Amino acid sequence: MTPYFGPKVPKGVEANWIPTSGKNPYAMFCFYGPEEAFYNKTFKLSDVELVE
Repeated sequence: MTPYFGPKVPKGVEANWIPTSGKNPYAMFCFYGPEEAFYNKTFKLSDVELVE
């Protein structure tokens, strides 16, 4: 699943859209059953990318 953030919903991805109009978005993640890389601090989450 790819989440979409923005003030207006993109067509076709309404279920994955997170509205940001008038808000300061803050991405939070929950890891279920993380592997060793998470615990030894070698895991790196990819940056959020701007999609136009």
